[in-house]
Amino acid sequence: MRQVAVTALALLLALFLLPLLLVPQGESPLPVESGNLPIDRTVVTPEASLDSGRQVKVQRADGQVETMALDDYLWGVVAAEMPAAFEPEALKAQAVAARTYTDAKMERTTSKHPEADVCTDVTCCQAYRTKEEAAASWGDNAQAYTDKIASAVAETDGVAVLYGGKPIQAVFFSSADGRTVDAVEVWGNAVPYLTGVDSPEGEEVPNYHSTVTVPLEEFKTTLLAKYPEADLSGDPAGWFSNTVSNSAGGVSSVDVGGVTVSGQDLRTLFSLRSTSFTVTAGADGVTFSVTGYGHGVGMSQYGANAMAKEGKGYEEILKWYYTGVEVEVYRPDT
Repeated sequence: MRQVAVTALALLLALFLLPLLLVPQGESPLPVESGNLPIDRTVVTPEASLDSGRQVKVQRADGQVETMALDDYLWGVVAAEMPAAFEPEALKAQAVAARTYTDAKMERTTSKHPEADVCTDVTCCQAYRTKEEAAASWGDNAQAYTDKIASAVAETDGVAVLYGGKPIQAVFFSSADGRTVDAVEVWGNAVPYLTGVDSPEGEEVPNYHSTVTVPLEEFKTTLLAKYPEADLSGDPAGWFSNTVSNSAGGVSSVDVGGVTVSGQDLRTLFSLRSTSFTVTAGADGVTFSVTGYGHGVGMSQYGANAMAKEGKGYEEILKWYYTGVEVEVYRPDT
């Protein structure tokens, strides 16, 4: 009897201890569930992105207005405005700048497109292209670049550049001649976050240096149409004098035929890539030697890429080019 009792006790202990021995070391045994499912379990649904939950009205070149999710629109802007081969942090900076620019546009009505928040005319808003248009130009890199830009938009979801809690006018341009320009020098209005800063791009920029030569008669006709009081007689070499530089070393103004002409006007009249130029004139015409591309205010895209190559993150890039700002999630409805 005693032997039977001992055997029974051993079996009982084995049955009791076996489940504990089978539990992996360091883990707790799973609780025994009973009752009807689910048992006090909350199904966690991934939070929708802020951008995908917002709608933006976009006026296309043909005048049609299309409503699309903000993240889809931003993808098209980044794909059109910045080379997809750029560094990921530069693309993120571009995505945030584009989102901020869009946020600011969505908060006011524009007479040029009263039925839409933004348009695809670069002289008014931002460039935009579809995924099909982008893929056609990217060739074998289409899928990689598509995913790369999608990541730049997604990884900065809802983030904007703010000044005083509001989205800034996040203007940007291609490349500077070593330094950006104060907004007041280009548009006449001082903006606290659009002040000139050093910019590190250089010879890696395509067409960083360009030359425009205008035949003498064409130069005369074009300039006199806007400045009829200019005296363009005599030796062309004597037409230009008193060049005044802006804060970035470009041309703020220059006297042409005795009339003061702004560097911005000369850039517009003769399709120069920037106001960072020198000018010479002779029998062959008027020649502008130009460095950089764009109006020079705000974020330089090639400068942003150079900073990204140096290891700078997108927030640091944005805070460098837009002075005194905050970079954070912006919720316009709060």
